[in-house]
Amino acid sequence: MELSPLSLERLRRFRANRRGAISLWIFLCLFVLSLFSELIANDVPLVLGHRGRLYFPLFKQYAETQFGGEMAIGADYRDPYVRDLIQREGWMLWAPIRYSYDTIKYDLPSPAPSPPTRDNWLGTDDKGRDVVARLLYGFRISVLFGLTLTFFSSIIGLAAGAIQGYYGGTVDILGQRFMEVWSGMPTLFMLIILSSVVQPDFWWLLLITLLFGWMSLVGVVRAEFLRARNFEYVLAARALGMSNARIMFRHILPNATVAAVTFMPFILAGSITTLTSLDFLGFG
Repeated sequence: MELSPLSLERLRRFRANRRGAISLWIFLCLFVLSLFSELIANDVPLVLGHRGRLYFPLFKQYAETQFGGEMAIGADYRDPYVRDLIQREGWMLWAPIRYSYDTIKYDLPSPAPSPPTRDNWLGTDDKGRDVVARLLYGFRISVLFGLTLTFFSSIIGLAAGAIQGYYGGTVDILGQRFMEVWSGMPTLFMLIILSSVVQPDFWWLLLITLLFGWMSLVGVVRAEFLRARNFEYVLAARALGMSNARIMFRHILPNATVAAVTFMPFILAGSITTLTSLDFLGFG
């Protein structure tokens, strides 16, 4: 797929902005790194060999009895007894950080939160959990949540703004009045109430947040459609018998997305802030 000359010119201008280009590369590197958090920070070996067989604790839980132990429960690979059993007749390959996001370290050199050490590069939090591991996993879930919410809220916002702006009249008035009522609700309190009713997980929080996060782009897209619906190319398309849906989403929408794209970073940042607020209040 070839880019249009206008898109190539926009890409060239973005590359000329060194601060923006470098920031994008830093963000992409951190995001890709966080996608492999299990390979970087984990409290189980990535792979181990025992008596000539390979085991992958990262993907499957093995009982202690498989390595010569006495307990028929999942092996605790951080237990010195289990480590001795395995290393007596095998080997273990660990991640660079031997802690997951919820691993509690009990043998700290000082009371938690503890300062950085060779094992805990940024120290531990007040519960004895490794800070680097929690940063990796937390960054991944926050960015994935923000990107997913931005994607779905943008689709709904673009569609709602397009319909209001293109048809105008009664449709526009009813849509605007509904948005005024809906936006007047105390969003954070509603999120807390809904989060306390259901057991919150990734998709529930996404759905609950989406209920109040889709309105960000409606005003911008609506204004673009109100401006463009009487342009000559739109009138010509109507005269040729094109359907309203094709005119809206094939011809007007590409021009309206230019203004909408500038708001998407703010939607992403707001989504992450909302998730952080809910998590801080114990609903994340």
